[in-house]
Amino acid sequence: MIEQIQSALENLSAYPRWLVATCGVIVALAVLYILGKVLKWTIYLMVAGAAIAVVLGGVYWWMGRI
Repeated sequence: MIEQIQSALENLSAYPRWLVATCGVIVALAVLYILGKVLKWTIYLMVAGAAIAVVLGGVYWWMGRI
């Protein structure tokens, strides 16, 4: 495992540092963007689930089941 990392770093050392740093920043921003989208949709699903639970609870209460 360590040998694979060292060989990957040796391959990267052939490129200019500014290019490697720029590509690293672009990859990091892409990962943050994707995580933000996943978080946003998770929050949407949680809010929708809570709204449905409140509506169903209200209907259940209104029908006198509680």
